[in-house]
Amino acid sequence: MAMSPPDDPNPSLGIGLKCMSVVVFVAMQTLIKSVGEAIPAGEVVFFRSFFALIPVILYLAWLGDLKHSLATDDLTGHVVRGIVGVGSMILSFFSLARLPYPEWISISYGAPLLTVVFAAVFLKETVRAYRWTAVAIGLLGVSVVTAPNLTLFSEGGLGGAEAIGALGALGSACFAAVAMIQIRRLVQKEKTATIVVYFSLTSSLIALFTLPFGWVLPSFENAACLVVAGLFGGVGQLLLTASYRYADTSTIAPFEYTSLILAIAIGVFLFGDTLQWMTVLGGTIVVSAGIFIIWREHRLGIERRRARRVAPPGGS
Repeated sequence: MAMSPPDDPNPSLGIGLKCMSVVVFVAMQTLIKSVGEAIPAGEVVFFRSFFALIPVILYLAWLGDLKHSLATDDLTGHVVRGIVGVGSMILSFFSLARLPYPEWISISYGAPLLTVVFAAVFLKETVRAYRWTAVAIGLLGVSVVTAPNLTLFSEGGLGGAEAIGALGALGSACFAAVAMIQIRRLVQKEKTATIVVYFSLTSSLIALFTLPFGWVLPSFENAACLVVAGLFGGVGQLLLTASYRYADTSTIAPFEYTSLILAIAIGVFLFGDTLQWMTVLGGTIVVSAGIFIIWREHRLGIERRRARRVAPPGGS
């Protein structure tokens, strides 16, 4: 889907907001990882979704746009987005508790690559050889990261915690890619604020259905971590949304990959993770493929705009 140009071009501000959103999201993930396996993933999703509503609602109320953000012509589409998003988050938080942080975030970078595949299949978007090649290379990078955990000869085999975590992370990436496709459909007729609000509302409600599957009463420390993680999730979403107001996607998107640097530092120094060379190699491959796709989309966007400028009126 072609992105519209920024409302008020200011690339430096857009990049700054994007980097701030990356830091906030990494802080959110760090808090969730610190809780570990003590809290079921469905319960974590509820905290993440429900408390994310607070900064979003306050911001929309400050803008005087809260009432309008609830107006929708596609409630079913928002519910589908919520179901898919909850599936992605449950698997994501499940795997985050079981994998080294750098490894988890490297696998999660596979979601944008899978989105290209799903867009070609479900939206019938034209994907040319350059992007297919980049996707294949990127998915090869994901396999490099996950392969050590998925081999039957590793300690614990496929029943090991990290092997299960790797499978969960792969599943989360697939669900996230489907969610991105659904968002592409929604943005054709829904406002960004509407999508954000309904996602937090629907995902909170859907997460409640996991209550019978073993929710626990968190300790004060764990509850505080989850509440703050939810608040950070809402703030991060607002910063991310605002960044696209000032710069186009091709300018901003590559800065998403700065989270890998933060993840490596946090994983090694805070959680004591051992940095594996396979994770570094695979992560580098995935990041390179992702940046190439972003660059290619940028070049195609320039070519389309040039074609439109030279096209005669009426397309004749």
